[in-house]
Amino acid sequence: MARRNNKLVFENLHIIDAGAKGKAIAKAPDGKVVFIDNAVPGDIATVQTHKKRKAYYEGSAIEITQFSEKRTKPVCPHFGTCGGCKWQNMGYEYQLFYKQKEVEQNLQRIGKIELPPFQPILGSKKQYFYRNKMEFSFSDNKWLTLDQIKSGDTIENKNALGFHIPGMWDKILDLEICYLQADPSNAVRDFVKEKAQELNLSFFNTRNQEGFLRTLMIRTTSTGEIMVLLQFFHEDKENRISLLEAIAAEFPQINSLLYVINSKGNDTLYDQEINLFSGRDHIFEEMEGLKFKINAKSFYQTNSEQAYELYKITRDFAGLTGNELVYDLYTGTGTIAQFVSKKAKKVVGIEAVPDAIKAAKENATLNNIDNVSFYVGDMKKVFNTEFIETHGRPNVVITDPPRDGMHADVVAQLLQLSAEKIVYVSCNSATQARDLALLDSLYKVTKVQPVDMFPQTHHVENVVLLEKR
Repeated sequence: MARRNNKLVFENLHIIDAGAKGKAIAKAPDGKVVFIDNAVPGDIATVQTHKKRKAYYEGSAIEITQFSEKRTKPVCPHFGTCGGCKWQNMGYEYQLFYKQKEVEQNLQRIGKIELPPFQPILGSKKQYFYRNKMEFSFSDNKWLTLDQIKSGDTIENKNALGFHIPGMWDKILDLEICYLQADPSNAVRDFVKEKAQELNLSFFNTRNQEGFLRTLMIRTTSTGEIMVLLQFFHEDKENRISLLEAIAAEFPQINSLLYVINSKGNDTLYDQEINLFSGRDHIFEEMEGLKFKINAKSFYQTNSEQAYELYKITRDFAGLTGNELVYDLYTGTGTIAQFVSKKAKKVVGIEAVPDAIKAAKENATLNNIDNVSFYVGDMKKVFNTEFIETHGRPNVVITDPPRDGMHADVVAQLLQLSAEKIVYVSCNSATQARDLALLDSLYKVTKVQPVDMFPQTHHVENVVLLEKR
């Protein structure tokens, strides 16, 4: 062990595991855990710490002295800088192994409840080009790589269109290629950047809050439809039209070409007016004959094909016969509710976001589904005894809460409700485990199925079936 600039350096650390947030794990000579952000289980590495806590260190591998057999060569030239696909240097079979392990450990250690044998994690058929939505940012102050800095060359053009560097709110990595979204995503992004520079349009400066071009969003569907949205900091009609016309001409297959004029301090779209330039203001996704209208603000699972697998598992766990009243908590745009509706007597969806409920109702009408109803409100307030008395006592509850899990009041209401089954879909097995422990007095976990929605990352979904004891 040595010191370098008041930071500890540990030599020949054996990387023994992968943990929360995709960090690799080793043990320091003093017995403390070391969380490492750029190593793979099985590596032997020299690690420099950058943070010290009472029970652990955080650090980075500054040299790999022996490479793990679990390693694979990253396909992306931006790996290690972008920060978006942190596990791209680990073989996919090992990614699945550690995701499964995380789910099992969270449910066992945090939940501390009786559990059935776990189903093997369901991997994604596509390990690349699986996302249906990408958002890129413009910047006139691009992130310079170490090679660019060392070259000593003067870089006059600092325009970039790409991703924020982790921890750098005002620095954008200029992308050559991204392996997350299928064609024509890369072609659209590259064309927009090239055309914008040809037209001498200014790229945004976050620090100074000035410039013309802010963000580019591209959405695609499994049916081949494409939405492109450009966000401008201010109106400049002539230049705006020139760029949008060029995009429309170059990519006639775009179904929805939109723009936003946003002069506020941040680039979130949810409080902005969406303007239609050409085509429709929405695109369509399809699943088992159901159509889902997706607009610029819609939430939809970002891996369409794997979402279908997730929903099938959810429906199978519910074990519907056609006679059940189903509650779908945190229904979003009602995708799961409509997906299970043909095997249920009635489905009632609840969601806090008004726009999502509006979209859910529109999609139900579009699909001629008349046995679903949707209600908007804060879950812990609207999901109460009065609501249940009005809409009926469900046989099955499906719940798909955000990462924080369910509010304690919602869990308490579920216990009071005492439905025969609860199907709990989660993007965070740690908070799911906490909630399962709270439900354990009345419910027994009978099935557990992890699902990989996001290859090359540490994120994992998990579906649990609870049945009354």
